[in-house]
Amino acid sequence: MKPALATVCSLEAALPTILEDYAAGHCDAIDLWMGHAEAALEGRDASELRDLITSFGITPVAASFQGGLLTSQGEARQEHWNLFEKRLPLLHALGIPVLVLAGDAFGPLTPQDLSRLSMSLSEAGKRAADAGVKLALEFDARASFPNNLQSAVALVDDVGHPAVGLCLDWFHYTVGPSKANDLWLLSNENLFHVQLSDIADVPREMATDADRILPGEGSSPPDPLLTRLREMNYSGSLAVETHNPLLWSVPPRQFGEIAMTAVRRLLGEASMGDAGQGSRP
Repeated sequence: MKPALATVCSLEAALPTILEDYAAGHCDAIDLWMGHAEAALEGRDASELRDLITSFGITPVAASFQGGLLTSQGEARQEHWNLFEKRLPLLHALGIPVLVLAGDAFGPLTPQDLSRLSMSLSEAGKRAADAGVKLALEFDARASFPNNLQSAVALVDDVGHPAVGLCLDWFHYTVGPSKANDLWLLSNENLFHVQLSDIADVPREMATDADRILPGEGSSPPDPLLTRLREMNYSGSLAVETHNPLLWSVPPRQFGEIAMTAVRRLLGEASMGDAGQGSRP
């Protein structure tokens, strides 16, 4: 498992500063916020941005996120798909293998909406594959469908495209209707990316993005997930991702150091805690 930091954790800083400061905190992999990438491209081309990232010894393992593809209609749908088409060659040029796709189907859904969602996901997967990029669908606990891991796995299986898999965001797994047994649905074939955060001391039903804190420091540590990932020999990335405005004010160098310490501590503790454990009961 490769620890990483999502640059959205330092949303208010510029990407060059984030890269320098995260590297100083011994971070060598990032989940790149698309807003950061697109702002950094002003005055640069894609090759210059890629050189900037790699100059700090950092690998972009994923990018977050693309929204609006699944159930939007009319002009809004066209705008989202145009942006998606524009981003795919950029991701390929930056060497980013995975784009997180938001499961943003909110509100009441008709059978036509569900059909559109499935067809849109399939079409997005085909276009991404043509650009050499994979899509990691992130289910949202607040969405109408899918809002849990079991439904997200079923949707990805139904689409059946090798370029379409899952992003498991531990926050959405924790606050939504997912169940512990759902973790056994994960496999190296369907899991493309993982995002980690913990929850401050609030009821899960009331938790919002602003309640995200560093993994292992709150009421929902990701120990069960880490155990499952070790059992399946997951070799992908785990990115700390906190959409917390209070943390945005923390200087990126300080945040990078404490966040990398937190995720590496979790991985070390998972390694020791899993020693001698058998397979699934």
